[in-house]
Amino acid sequence: MCSVRRSTSRAAALVLAALLASGCGGGVDSGGTGAPQVAFASGPITGFGSVIVNGVHFDDRTAAVSDADGNPRTRDDLRLGMTTDVRGLAIGTDGDGNSASVATSIVFASELLGPVAASDLVARTLVVLGQTVDIATTTVFDTAIVGGQSALAIGDVVEVYAQLDAASGHYAATRIERKAGITAYVVRGIVAGLDTTARVFSIGAMRISYAGIAAGSVPSTLANGRFVRASVNVARGTGGVWTALRLSDGTPAIDDRAEANVKDRVSAFTSSAAFSVNGVPVDARSATFPAGTAGLGLGMRVEVVGSTVAGVLVARTVTIVTDSDESGRDFDVRGAIASIDTAAKLFVVRDVNVSYAGTVDFRGGTAADLATGKQVEARGRLSADGTRLIAARIDFRH
Repeated sequence: MCSVRRSTSRAAALVLAALLASGCGGGVDSGGTGAPQVAFASGPITGFGSVIVNGVHFDDRTAAVSDADGNPRTRDDLRLGMTTDVRGLAIGTDGDGNSASVATSIVFASELLGPVAASDLVARTLVVLGQTVDIATTTVFDTAIVGGQSALAIGDVVEVYAQLDAASGHYAATRIERKAGITAYVVRGIVAGLDTTARVFSIGAMRISYAGIAAGSVPSTLANGRFVRASVNVARGTGGVWTALRLSDGTPAIDDRAEANVKDRVSAFTSSAAFSVNGVPVDARSATFPAGTAGLGLGMRVEVVGSTVAGVLVARTVTIVTDSDESGRDFDVRGAIASIDTAAKLFVVRDVNVSYAGTVDFRGGTAADLATGKQVEARGRLSADGTRLIAARIDFRH
């Protein structure tokens, strides 16, 4: 028999009928079971020390880290701007007053892996696998891509961490890396034009055939309007159709979590009470909207805080995040200085290049105290090319 919390999910499913076929699911539930409350956060990494996602500082020292294909990875593989799903213990407050938790698992996943077909420096866009990628002032470029977008050449294979804007079909990049030795390309997006007889579908301008995939390996969720993740052959087939090597359900798997924080784009919209974020159904009937509901709709970036019950994100608050809000966001890295170039006024913490060449508010020390091994916290915004953190404040931590 379902608990009261799961009964709530059935009611939500009636409102979300166009978005979800819901039922009594399993998962971790703190209501009445005596189990500890657990947290979930989904969004890009905006800082290190702990891994910072949606303002929550997750201690990642004991977390199980994996990629989108389930391959085991380590915390050293995590990078600024990667889009992640983080699960952890109950959210509390650390000694600095930050929202904090201990991460139990971290999964990072990109949206696109393929060659650059076009680059427009004025419009700040790339085209990868037929998809338009938007580059913002908060898009992180790997430190090896000095110059950012201008350093990318047509044909370069890139991995793009991003959030899909279902209204425009564009991918809003949060991180871009150059890749080599790739044997298959990858795209995650929303299915359209599905032909189950010919076994083809589209993601944006990309037409994909799954004729060579065994029926038992095709996700049961494959349908128009649903997210799918496709690995395709690097060579296009007849008529420019891409050949799928592997398909998987592209909707995040959400178990029951007493505390959930998701920051992404609205991927389906019925009303301000019923919509989806990155494929996850949201029941916002009882939610408050601190910034109002004006403009809420398909493609809008939102931050939803609540709990997850049987695959539904039951919202307590829904906050619209505008482009200006996002562009004003700082990054924050904390840890031991791994290396320093005093002539260039540049040091490295957790694989993040930090520049202190500008005006910096030093706390607890001065620039002369910076040295390898020193524990520091640097806050600021990205350089114009997205490869460095321009420190506005540096705290020495003892």
